Amino acid sequence: APKKELIPKRIKVAAYARVSNGKDAMLHSLSAQISHYSSLIQSHGDWQFSGVYADEAISGTKNARPEFQRLINDCKDGKIDMIITKSISRFARNTVTLLETIRMLKGINIDVYFEEQNIHSMSGDGELMLTILASYAQEESLTTSENIKWRIRNDFKQGKLPMCIQKLYGYQRTPKGGFKIIEEEAKVIQYIVHRYLNGAGFYKISNELNSMGIKSPAGGQWEHKAIRRLLTNEKNIGDLLLQKTFRPNHLSKFSEVNTGQLDMYYIQDNHEGIISRTDFEEIQEEMQYRAQKNKCRESGKTYPFSGMIHCENCGANYNRKVSNCSNKYRRVFWNCATFLHQGKSVCHTKQIPEDELIRLSCKVLKIEEFDEKLFKEKISEIRIPSWYNVTFVFFDGTSITQKWEDKSRKWTDEMKAENYYNLRRRHGI
Repeated sequence: APKKELIPKRIKVAAYARVSNGKDAMLHSLSAQISHYSSLIQSHGDWQFSGVYADEAISGTKNARPEFQRLINDCKDGKIDMIITKSISRFARNTVTLLETIRMLKGINIDVYFEEQNIHSMSGDGELMLTILASYAQEESLTTSENIKWRIRNDFKQGKLPMCIQKLYGYQRTPKGGFKIIEEEAKVIQYIVHRYLNGAGFYKISNELNSMGIKSPAGGQWEHKAIRRLLTNEKNIGDLLLQKTFRPNHLSKFSEVNTGQLDMYYIQDNHEGIISRTDFEEIQEEMQYRAQKNKCRESGKTYPFSGMIHCENCGANYNRKVSNCSNKYRRVFWNCATFLHQGKSVCHTKQIPEDELIRLSCKVLKIEEFDEKLFKEKISEIRIPSWYNVTFVFFDGTSITQKWEDKSRKWTDEMKAENYYNLRRRHGI
């Protein structure tokens, strides 16, 4: 029989790169690197091209690099035998991260080749050289970071917002570093101010903007946090508060709120405002008023029904809500979280009075007075399948569905008078 020749197994080689975060530059750089690595890998007959993994040059930390994570996962899945990368600083600027990754890859027999340093991680002295060079790269990164911070803080002292900060809803940065109002976005800010001062909350306003098809500052759907940020942003009245946040660690790149760790700088009348100071001050007072009013909800406290009521329409949990908490007609309800935050157009459910839930719980447990301990021992969850129906699910697998009636509150003359008095007092009339 003729002798069979074994075809040598080709090494699966991939490349990793970090490219510029400018869109055009990124595409050009990525295209150039794919071409470079394709040619390099194909020039070796025993190598098989397994792709180029590229992240934007935001950070050298692994947690901020999705393509790096995908590369590592593909290595673990046996799709790659060798990685080529330009330099140590491109692969990782953190010495600990570099060594952890190299040792992990070494453990599954995967080599990493660094072009600039001409080092193979699988070589005898590879890890020692990598430790020394990575420490140098990390120190260089720290020096660069500190230099950038110094320049930014120097701008702050002179009342300048760095040109690197371009995204500011309602404004466009001018070549000289100033602010030019974008009329279309300014109208959205003015609409938000008008709605808030007329009683609408953050969630309601965000839902209204989304229903009108207006894009958020990020280009997607509005969220309540974005509404709050706009209403508390002093830039909308023409002022600047500089160094609100800072980065304590040049490696992690995570920002922290400046609560006094560093100096802040306030510049008044820096540019043309979109809203008046009077409205801005009224907004801050209104926020304090609403925050004080909501204290009666005892945020953070848990209740017997907390986390136990589930909406079968959308799958969300029910949240506790207190109405009229500033007077003697205070009532407590449980509402679907989706309904509360996104409105009835997303989940059309009905709120349930807490006293009804207590009454129904006593009924299914066959007790005269509500016992929280017994309730927690017997009931695993409460499901809301439809209006006026409540299903109690027991730990033994059985369930009981109960109906309840909506006893709408009748407004007496006394209640109307007190409500009218509270509204006048609130607005200083």
